[in-house]
Amino acid sequence: MTVTPTSLTRAAGISAAVAGLLFIAVQIKHPPMNVSSVTTTEWVVRQTAKTVMAATALVGITGMYLRQVRQTGILGLVGYLVFGAGYLVMMGIEFTGAYVLPSLAHTAPGYVNDVLAAGTGGTVTGDIGLMQPAFILASVGYLAGGVLFGIALFRARVLARWASGLLVLGTLATLAIPVLPHSFQRPLAVPVGVALIGLGISLWRDQRKTAAIAADGLAPARVKHASVR
Repeated sequence: MTVTPTSLTRAAGISAAVAGLLFIAVQIKHPPMNVSSVTTTEWVVRQTAKTVMAATALVGITGMYLRQVRQTGILGLVGYLVFGAGYLVMMGIEFTGAYVLPSLAHTAPGYVNDVLAAGTGGTVTGDIGLMQPAFILASVGYLAGGVLFGIALFRARVLARWASGLLVLGTLATLAIPVLPHSFQRPLAVPVGVALIGLGISLWRDQRKTAAIAADGLAPARVKHASVR
């Protein structure tokens, strides 16, 4: 199989769609954020899915940015870097949640509870080291990056504008989490998940169309070459 920029960009579109699906799926019937949940197999599976989600989202937004570097300009670059950094830090946090916290649940339950509290906006009573700034960086990257990148995509008019606008609104909606009941926190992830799915499909279709146009453009040249022979 020949690897081309078009095939890589289409793969990025699929990655973004997968990230959106995972982002929505992991919110469904999410277990309580406590030490008891951390020791279960379901927790490891969900956290692993979140790690994959962050990784595929990073691949997806990279493909989106590279597809429209000129159209998005400086705003697109800043939005991509901030949004990408947020997902990169998030990937590390979710990996830690999947494979580090379960091993500490019995020996250091207080630390685990504090990490979970920091991740959900609760009160931290002990020292959790660099996990605290990691949560802050991930939150700022997700919120500010999502808004800036979504606006840049909306202005570029290359991918689906409805999905770009939904990305902006979905990330902005997270500002309401501290004042909303806990039951509303999980559903707030759905708009961003849908936005990633829409943008991913739009990117995939865009590259499919580009490949078809390129193939049509080469067809006359092939016919002419064959006639000369």
